[in-house]
Amino acid sequence: MKTVLLTTLFFSVLFVGCAQMEKANMSSDMPVRSGQHAQAFEKTIQQTVACQYLLFLPDGYGQKRQRWPLVLFLHGAGERGDDLELVKKHGPPKLIEQGKGFPFIIVSPQCPASRWWPEQTDVLMALLDEVTEEYDVDTSRVYLTGLSMGGFGTWSLATRYPERFAAVAPICGGGAPYLAERFKDLPVWAFHGAKDNVVPLHESRRMVDAINAKGGNAKLTVYPHAYHDSWTATYNNQNLYDWFLSHRRDNETK
Repeated sequence: MKTVLLTTLFFSVLFVGCAQMEKANMSSDMPVRSGQHAQAFEKTIQQTVACQYLLFLPDGYGQKRQRWPLVLFLHGAGERGDDLELVKKHGPPKLIEQGKGFPFIIVSPQCPASRWWPEQTDVLMALLDEVTEEYDVDTSRVYLTGLSMGGFGTWSLATRYPERFAAVAPICGGGAPYLAERFKDLPVWAFHGAKDNVVPLHESRRMVDAINAKGGNAKLTVYPHAYHDSWTATYNNQNLYDWFLSHRRDNETK
């Protein structure tokens, strides 16, 4: 009995001592004196994202086992809100409403009122992941385009996730030239009106120049007589869609 009591007492003391040492070690990670200290921080954050969007599935979708290229289209500031009919005002959604067919799955999300596409990159990538998982998407042929605010969104999203896209086409937008190296393996075709009095032409020009200076593959089409609306001519141009389809990312699911 004595042995048991001594042993129990020993382990009790040991346990208390270890607990106090652990507490002391934890406390040692925190500054205990004035001055500047090197620290580290880590925390898991959970986020719920949501948006509404238009989905276009091409003729023949679902009739046979086939994966389809996808275009993610970002509208301009005037189409924000909670009325999806607004998204049909310009770009591919407008052409689809007019009866035009496309050989792509086309995803056209709507940005909430008073928000800005470059702030919504987490939402857009979550949406792209969801659509890619639920539909027959050829992940080697995912393309990104947008106009005005959507042009800025295109530059922003492609800057953060260049590996997700096979080619991008920003229209009358702008980006961060100091991050141009991220586009060195991503084909870019930008469009802008020479007389644009909303988003100056130099916003597109400096991005294209910076990308090419880093060894990238970027080109710029300037409409000499166009103002801010450089998107109507662009989305009416079949060459844009042919250009998209001429690009494919390697090592992706086909």
